[in-house]
Amino acid sequence: MRFAISTAFLPADQLVAIARRADELGYHALTMPDHVMDLEELSTPYPYTPDGARRWGFDAEWPDPWVLIGALSTVTTSLRFFTSVYIPSTRNPFQVAKSVGTAAVLSGNRVALGIGIGWCREEFALMGQDFSTRGKRTDEAIALLKALWQPGWTEFHGDYYDAPRMVMEPSPSAPIPVYVGGLSEIAFARAARHQGWVGDLYTIEEAGRHAARLAEIRDEIGAEGDFSVITALTDAFLPEHFARAESLGVTDVWTMPWAYYFGTECTLEQRLEGLERFHADVVAPLTA
Repeated sequence: MRFAISTAFLPADQLVAIARRADELGYHALTMPDHVMDLEELSTPYPYTPDGARRWGFDAEWPDPWVLIGALSTVTTSLRFFTSVYIPSTRNPFQVAKSVGTAAVLSGNRVALGIGIGWCREEFALMGQDFSTRGKRTDEAIALLKALWQPGWTEFHGDYYDAPRMVMEPSPSAPIPVYVGGLSEIAFARAARHQGWVGDLYTIEEAGRHAARLAEIRDEIGAEGDFSVITALTDAFLPEHFARAESLGVTDVWTMPWAYYFGTECTLEQRLEGLERFHADVVAPLTA
């Protein structure tokens, strides 16, 4: 079982210290969410709460993930980074390829791209992108990104994006894993074609069912290679709980370790202490 530290909604000026301590302790990864702006009024309901309300307040900070990863990679040595999740269909894919590829180069290939198709229609409108075609555009954009990350000349011709013969440097020296978020069968199928799935907040048994369904789809399409099942667990507190999740197919848990000891609203010092205590209480026993 590997553990990723979620930076969602944290003050940006705390993230360097958190990344350094997570790296020193041997956590696997740091993960960050993505929104460009937070609109006061929305007609689009948030899909991951029963009443459609957002989980965060308007004071939540949303630093650009790729600027953040580039910065944090310079103060860490082994910590990996992935987005949970980035919305490529709200952007020009050529800029996405440049940002993600540059972060991969600067970090020494410690980057994975976690993507979703997006839920906020108003954000798409402000970014000048079509909401109704976001799924198809996401699939095509991923193919374009992988082509643009290859060294040397590349060319791409799709239904939505067209790339004449070009180079985009610097190019990563290793493939960038792509993880896919979402709970629909379409999202599961999209994830199965790539390197992993990023889930939301689930019980151990729910996460195990999702892992099993993903494994079935991968078997059906003949997918090979490593595949990550990454999610948060709402009922895992002890090492044996996480071991149970791992036995059901969960490979990675993203979490805010300080929440187990101090809650989500706490000081930087408490967050750093929470990293240390959770590592001693949970991570170390699982890897002993």
